[in-house]
Amino acid sequence: MHSFDKILIGIAFSPNIIANIHEAVRLANMFNSELVCVHVGEKTPEKETQLEEIFEKAPDLHSKKTLVFQTGNPVDVILETCNTQNIDLLILGALQKENIYKYYVGSIARILTRKAPCSVLLLIKHSVERVPCKHIVVNGLQDPRTEETIQTSFYVSQGLSCPKITIVEEVTQQEIHAKANDDVSLRKMKIEKERISNREEMRVKDILTHIPEDNKNGISIKTQSIFGKRGYSIGHYARVVRADLLIMNAPNKTTILDRLFPHDMEYILSELPTDVLIVK
Repeated sequence: MHSFDKILIGIAFSPNIIANIHEAVRLANMFNSELVCVHVGEKTPEKETQLEEIFEKAPDLHSKKTLVFQTGNPVDVILETCNTQNIDLLILGALQKENIYKYYVGSIARILTRKAPCSVLLLIKHSVERVPCKHIVVNGLQDPRTEETIQTSFYVSQGLSCPKITIVEEVTQQEIHAKANDDVSLRKMKIEKERISNREEMRVKDILTHIPEDNKNGISIKTQSIFGKRGYSIGHYARVVRADLLIMNAPNKTTILDRLFPHDMEYILSELPTDVLIVK
């Protein structure tokens, strides 16, 4: 598990700038993190004054703040700053549903999500006033990175004072060999699903034994097996249960074919069900 000792937020002078800065300051305070704010553009007295006025109205920042102004390509500037500043968490504002053009070409947020060297938080519910996080959904799929993602979800839950975590084990339909052609085969399918669910629950429970009890204190923990397309299924589940945050493993390296024929993380990025944290 990696702690968020240093957080970066990209600042654009858009209608969401005030809410984004408020969110970034609150998160920095919750995780006791340094805050780095990057604006891709020229540094001017007017911009500096506007930013300082916004920070004065935001909650008091308990740690160090760094403002970076740099011209260039937004993706290149933010990636370079992530590396030079040793950033642990990159905060990005995102559209809840991207249009077809952005889906195929990729918005700045989508590109940074794939290329950033650190964890990425995609915010769609930025707010000046804090909205408490009441329910976190985290992926529990069988993957070498999942244990660290689950450990991080408890670190995040404690920081946000979130009282509930649901660990979702996504199971692809290919793992179910029985076919529902009649009552007998339907029963066989049901038994097979129960067997797989029990197996997945035991695997996740084993991961939970590695998490210190102090990290689990005050948190209601639930496990849930779901069957369907990976990424799409957990995104749909997070939307249905009205989760406040969805935590996922970082995607594998993607190609243009992944965007034309989406899978896993691509389903999440194309239509964000809620705020999404991608753990790297």
